[in-house]
Amino acid sequence: MKKCVVLGIVAVFLFTLIGGGVGEAVEQKRLAMVVKNIGNPWFDAIRKGWDAACEELSAESIFRGPEQPTPEGQIEIIESLIAQGVDSITYAANDPQSLVNVSQKAMKRGIPVVGWESAIVPESRNISVEPASAQAIGADQVKIISELIGGKGQIAILSAAATMGNQNTWIKYMKEELEKPEYKDLELVGVVYGDDVREKSYNEALGLFKSYPDLKGIISPTTVGIAASARAVTDQGLIGKVMVTGLGMPSEMKEYVLNGASPVFGIWNPIDLGYLNAYIAYRLATKEITGNPGEEFEAGKLGHYVIEAQEGVENGLVYLGGLYRFDKDNIEEFSQIF
Repeated sequence: MKKCVVLGIVAVFLFTLIGGGVGEAVEQKRLAMVVKNIGNPWFDAIRKGWDAACEELSAESIFRGPEQPTPEGQIEIIESLIAQGVDSITYAANDPQSLVNVSQKAMKRGIPVVGWESAIVPESRNISVEPASAQAIGADQVKIISELIGGKGQIAILSAAATMGNQNTWIKYMKEELEKPEYKDLELVGVVYGDDVREKSYNEALGLFKSYPDLKGIISPTTVGIAASARAVTDQGLIGKVMVTGLGMPSEMKEYVLNGASPVFGIWNPIDLGYLNAYIAYRLATKEITGNPGEEFEAGKLGHYVIEAQEGVENGLVYLGGLYRFDKDNIEEFSQIF
């Protein structure tokens, strides 16, 4: 009788280990992030958060990007990821329209797609992730440049590539903000594109100085462009004459904040943005969420999120948070972080 009892206990123990009980191995998810291009400090910071979250989730981190910020390079990478059968694909599109077909191909294969920053069209993604509302991002940069130049004078915008959806949306809201009565003395004289390449952005800034001798300010909503513009102002001895603001990395902008080329700029935390994207990708891969408005989920240290609705769009949107300003009072601290 004792022998039967012992055998029964052993059988139960083995079933627990092998048959789906507490000892069952959980399949590791393979989460893929595709950025606009490699070698960009902004995306290096994104990766820190992405990798940290993947480690917390015991997921495999796959981080890819083309050498140059082209849609063709991204398409090639995404095709490869589809062939590998990854569990999710998250990316910021160099050209949202160009990536529609490959995104839909991934979704048809059962791979959830997350679009962030330059999100693809709604029919080609499960969910969109944005750092803050596009309207707030655009408007705040206009407010900063107005403060820096005393609310009067010529300004220009130095953007990334003309095909980048996030840049174009922010610029649209900048122009809308400039229509308000309080900005009647600001004149937008031009929009130029540096394609998120350092030297091209630098040369575009030099071109603005030459074309508009009375230029008072530059807004550059790209980390590459703002640093290049501030360097151009510094090199040309225009500190105090031309002010630069936009979206920058504290570690890259410290010199220009302290020397007065770019006294104030804004950005959200790219490490947190990468972290949030990884949690969303994982929740989709494990089918805890589908991307529909009203769904709720936890994102580790960032806490609780609710997926928001977008007008006229079936799938939802998640905002990381708001824009944060950096100046001489906090640049030392944050330049050590990202």
